Amino acid sequence: MSFGQGGPPWGSGDSTGAPDWAALAEASEARARKKRWILIGGAVLATVAVGSAVAWGIVSANGDSEAANKPADQLPDTADIPSADRTPGPSFAETSVAPPLDPNDFIDSAAKDRAPLSADTLFPGPSLTLSGSTYKKGATARTTNCASVGTKGLAGVLKKNGCTQVIRATYSKDGAAVTIGVAVFDTKAAAARAKDQYDFDGAVLSLPGSGVPTFCRTTVCRQTANSVGRYAYFTNGGRTNGTDATKQDTTLYALGDGLQEHTFQQIKRRGETQASAAARS
Repeated sequence: MSFGQGGPPWGSGDSTGAPDWAALAEASEARARKKRWILIGGAVLATVAVGSAVAWGIVSANGDSEAANKPADQLPDTADIPSADRTPGPSFAETSVAPPLDPNDFIDSAAKDRAPLSADTLFPGPSLTLSGSTYKKGATARTTNCASVGTKGLAGVLKKNGCTQVIRATYSKDGAAVTIGVAVFDTKAAAARAKDQYDFDGAVLSLPGSGVPTFCRTTVCRQTANSVGRYAYFTNGGRTNGTDATKQDTTLYALGDGLQEHTFQQIKRRGETQASAAARS
């Protein structure tokens, strides 16, 4: 077989016509090395690209820290940085909340306690329900002659401490009746003195009428005394059939104690109502 003047395709100078196996192996190795370098080079470029993206993210997240470590001549011009002084935030006028008004201030002194005061404001309605029991309201009365509605020592106590008026009301149920007398003074101190000086010598005069007969004039009756603010209040309770009251009369005790609590709450409510009205004005 003849290949022409060029000889075999692999161009060997071997006169025997056999391939130059060593040259072929060297050429194959060279081609393999070139291919590996190309692959390695591509991987390096990809790695650099990924590394750059991560590094950018880190620099962006820590830009302030990096800037703090730069020399002064490499820092940005501070004139280009917005200043907090140039863009002040919203300002608000200083305000103060007034403390809540004390209801006691309005019932401690006549100077502030100006709400209407009468038997109807203290004891409204035709009856009074206390702890589930209902008591019928009898007669009511008001007088500025305080001594006239106090017997014995109580009359002197009311007068000496400057009582300005006494408002009375009577409630009854099942043969028991109680009159409460609310004595009004100009100050809390005067009311407290009147209550303390009363030693149960005498009593507030019972008030019959409106279906309640005269009671507690010549019989044994139960008296109490208390005060709140510029008000002192006294009760006188007993039987309406002319017999003496006893400690076993549960209706009498319940009525007397409940009537005191009701009066206390009514007076406290006066203070709360006036304090609320003053706060709104």
